[in-house]
Amino acid sequence: MAILKIARMGHPILMRRAQEVDDPDAPENRYLVHNLIETMADARGLGLAAPQVHVSKRVVVFQTPVDDPERAADEPAERELTVLFNPVIEPVSDEIVYGWEGCLSVPELRGEVPRHAAVRYRGLTLDGGAIDRTVDGMHARVVQHECDHLDGILYPMRMTDMSKLVFESEFHHLIEAARDPDSHEEDTEEELVDG
Repeated sequence: MAILKIARMGHPILMRRAQEVDDPDAPENRYLVHNLIETMADARGLGLAAPQVHVSKRVVVFQTPVDDPERAADEPAERELTVLFNPVIEPVSDEIVYGWEGCLSVPELRGEVPRHAAVRYRGLTLDGGAIDRTVDGMHARVVQHECDHLDGILYPMRMTDMSKLVFESEFHHLIEAARDPDSHEEDTEEELVDG
């Protein structure tokens, strides 16, 4: 398998709608998925979409935390890997939540992005089976972020307050301000979407 080059904001492949995949189980699509997973792991991201590696196909891979009540507080959360072809997302409610996101195609920046609190998503797995899930929290944020890439949308395009677009090197100031009881800053999620 191979580590692929990640397209950065401004590249034309990131600005257009990706093409539907006819046969997820085709050898070239299996190869693409393995390379996406390897590239995502190498870049230490939570997700990756095919357009981010210069391939105009509607496929994403992402990892979401697994809820485990037996897990000790100091143990890292186990993550579930999802491979999704031709996804369709629909909001489950009108509730919008704000959270901090980063992106492998928008390096060294973080932004506070509004997303639907809960979504239903459908699509195909690598073997052509169907996925139909209703999710909320971090899982909903990650799948929305990754699927936006398939429609030529990067997270800064979703932001409503550009003063909340910051360099990663300065992000710790927001975390510290959120922990300071005298601060008037909003609470800040420490787990971030990077995909």
